[in-house]
Amino acid sequence: MTFEELNLHENIMKAVRKKGFERPTAIQKRCIPEIRAGRDVVGQSLTGSGKTAAFGLPIIEKIQPGKGIQALILTPTRELANQVHETIGHFSSFTHVNVTSVYGGVSIGPQINALRRSDIVVATPGRMLDHIERNTINLKSVKFLVIDEADKMFEMGFIEDVEEIIRALPKERQTLLFSATIPSDVNHLIKRYLKNPIFIKEQLQVDSSLLKQVYYDVKQFEKFSLLVHLLKKKTPGLAIVFCGTRREVDFIAKNLRAQGIHVLPVHGGLSQNKRDNAVDSLKRENIQVLVATDVAARGLDISNISHIYNYDSPKTSTEYTHRIGRTARAGKSGEAVTILAERDHTNFRNVMSDRSLNIKREEVPQFERIQTIREEPRHGDRRPRKQFGNNNSYNSHGHSGGNFHKRRMYSLGGR
Repeated sequence: MTFEELNLHENIMKAVRKKGFERPTAIQKRCIPEIRAGRDVVGQSLTGSGKTAAFGLPIIEKIQPGKGIQALILTPTRELANQVHETIGHFSSFTHVNVTSVYGGVSIGPQINALRRSDIVVATPGRMLDHIERNTINLKSVKFLVIDEADKMFEMGFIEDVEEIIRALPKERQTLLFSATIPSDVNHLIKRYLKNPIFIKEQLQVDSSLLKQVYYDVKQFEKFSLLVHLLKKKTPGLAIVFCGTRREVDFIAKNLRAQGIHVLPVHGGLSQNKRDNAVDSLKRENIQVLVATDVAARGLDISNISHIYNYDSPKTSTEYTHRIGRTARAGKSGEAVTILAERDHTNFRNVMSDRSLNIKREEVPQFERIQTIREEPRHGDRRPRKQFGNNNSYNSHGHSGGNFHKRRMYSLGGR
């Protein structure tokens, strides 16, 4: 099937052609006709499957510009809200549909002004509730509600916020929910708020023909040195490095920069402007590497990501799959690399219990041991403290031989 065969409005098809799309993905092919027919839909698919277009195209087609806010799309993160806004904005570029995104971390004033002219709103739950409580948004004309990445939404603790938002919407509406998994919280929402939904479940496995998946098992003090080696010697394109904590993101980004690698961090502790700048810099290829917590695992649509590096192992196969879904997209090949140390083994065993994943152990190459610096004052000393990634500085557990504080040396890997 081609997009032409879906018989979408010509102004929408102009944007589809401009994007270079010819054939809909599996989730698009199945969802678009059902949404156009007015059905509530539950779509289960992974990151990178094209679900934004799956709900966005038929919604744009039914919007009457200038008639108030007619579609509300809820996303769990600011990054995803921006991404959905950008995608919907592109597909509506030959129409008069006005799209606005609202999320926290930025001034609310410009959002209030933009909402007065909006037809479609993409929002995070917290900021949407702010507007509802301030009475700065009119939801009386909403005909479509989309709950995107529902499992992540509830994992982040937004279930009560989402339900409060739903109660503020007209009861007569079309509700669309998309999620990689359907845990009990998501199932509760489906049963309570969707009307006779059709369930569309698409391929939930990684295409092994496009994505090579490997892991290395090293000592804790070797992880950073191996990462630098792989980035410099075996990463021809752009890369995202995933870490388990904000502190580790900052540490890895700082030390990669010291090794001459163009890198920026992304995590929830940074201002929205800094997060946007980091993502835009990678898109424009002004930097080579983005170092991120899982806040970036969903919603980032960046071309030419050749490698994903798990510096800290994700805890589940679902988290793993969402991370690696940033590469091997649109028919391109990619590689997902997990760098393990002893402390990662329990989490990685959970990932490997998913038999659909084909992750192979790779022989550790020869690599240079690299000195790292962590800014950490101790006993009144506010100077940067050096840590050395070589076998002379650590015992077999990754602790120092007495020169440094053991507890902090153990956290070199990032929890």
